[in-house]
Amino acid sequence: MSKYLVESQTPNGYKLNLQTGLFINNEFVGGSDTIDTINPSTGKVIAKVQAAGKEDVDRAVKAAEAAFNGPWGKMGALSRAALMFKLADLIDRDNEELSQIETMDNGKGITFARLFDVKQIAISLRYFAGYADKVHGKVIDTEGALSYTRHEPIGVCGAIIPWNFPLMMLGWKLGPALATGNTCVVKTSELTPLSAYKVAQLVVEAGFPPGVINIITGLGHVAGDALARHMDVHKIAFTGSTAVGRLIMKAAAESNLKKVTLELGGKSPNIIFDDCDLDQAVRWAHKGIFFNHGQTCCAGSRIYVQSTIHDEFLRKFKEYTSQTKLGNPHDDDTFQGPQVSQTQFDRIMGFIETGKKEGATCFMGGERWGDEGYFIKPTVFTDVKEDMAIVKEEIFGPVVTVSQFNDVDDVLNMALDTEYGLAAAVFTKDTARAIDVSNRLKAGTVWVNCFNELDYNTPFGGFRQSGIGRENGEYALDNYIQVKTVKINVTRKP
Repeated sequence: MSKYLVESQTPNGYKLNLQTGLFINNEFVGGSDTIDTINPSTGKVIAKVQAAGKEDVDRAVKAAEAAFNGPWGKMGALSRAALMFKLADLIDRDNEELSQIETMDNGKGITFARLFDVKQIAISLRYFAGYADKVHGKVIDTEGALSYTRHEPIGVCGAIIPWNFPLMMLGWKLGPALATGNTCVVKTSELTPLSAYKVAQLVVEAGFPPGVINIITGLGHVAGDALARHMDVHKIAFTGSTAVGRLIMKAAAESNLKKVTLELGGKSPNIIFDDCDLDQAVRWAHKGIFFNHGQTCCAGSRIYVQSTIHDEFLRKFKEYTSQTKLGNPHDDDTFQGPQVSQTQFDRIMGFIETGKKEGATCFMGGERWGDEGYFIKPTVFTDVKEDMAIVKEEIFGPVVTVSQFNDVDDVLNMALDTEYGLAAAVFTKDTARAIDVSNRLKAGTVWVNCFNELDYNTPFGGFRQSGIGRENGEYALDNYIQVKTVKINVTRKP
């Protein structure tokens, strides 16, 4: 038994054995330091986890490189796919344990963890496993020569995943990387490392060769920076804030010009026209902002409602939001649990106070819930101006602004007044209007009559300062391959 295995128990009495070591070369090992991982529902320490320093990152990269040049690189595509399918099966088998870990470490509702987060990593692995033997080049007709392309793996790929969807993001990164024949070093958020380490145990059980998947945690400016700068990492994928995304790009540029994909911040507009199904728009708007406690990069944090239905929308939205169940995230009927950390709690409450000081009306919420943990009541601001901080900046919490507009041009002027471009939504029964507005919005995803609907087979990523590249779907494979042209002379003369 690993010396880094820790016994724990959820508030509802579910017993857990938690791995806390760095997962390198199929073993759990010590790191250069330790970090406390906190239960955000109580503010109490769950366990001390090993934290990676620069030398630990180097160990993980060396293990990944050895696997790429060894058994994994020599393995056929169907065999790679079989291991991915096996890992997905094991994740499904251990859904409840993974869900309990995710909820305790992250604070998300247990029902969402079971039905969304854990299922999504298994779905991603299966989807991309199906592509493993379908990544290939093509023959190109060139006179006097046989010309063809090869789609080859990049090698060791680094991934830095966020704390808001630890398991789902792990799947989004591992799926396309493994399917295309690469090996991986994944750095989890230091706030939420525990569920990924459970997956690491299943990696061994599934039969992956040592070094193919390495999972570490550590501080971003230490372990994350070391991974982004490592000369033997040739691809880095990052999900997180735009500010940190800039640092990742800088580190990649200053080291070996490694390939970079970034899924960054957002301030997504949700546009509601007066011909919509208002009751449905209210429900989707609620999901758009309060899903995952507002800790979603594509959250619909700016709601724009046509003036003719503005007051009715607000009344219905307040009534529906008031029914939101806050509390112990391990209870099946809890919709909103705590924010992930004290730092995040303080940041959100700071934005709420700024909104009040700048003259916005706090229509509902605006304060903490309970006296333990990092809970914030769903908060709605009205009477806002477009230059207010709560309208311009990504809050990443259960805070939304509601504004009104007169016509299409009016709302698009407001919706497009942002540095971000991750997502947007349109609610209308007019198909022509939906298509026109969708085309004019500058966003990587536009939902029509829904919000926060993410599917494994449709690309996700941002315009503008919301990122580079796409995750999910066939488009994601391009991030993990390099194209080689081969020309064989047949009849050409020098």
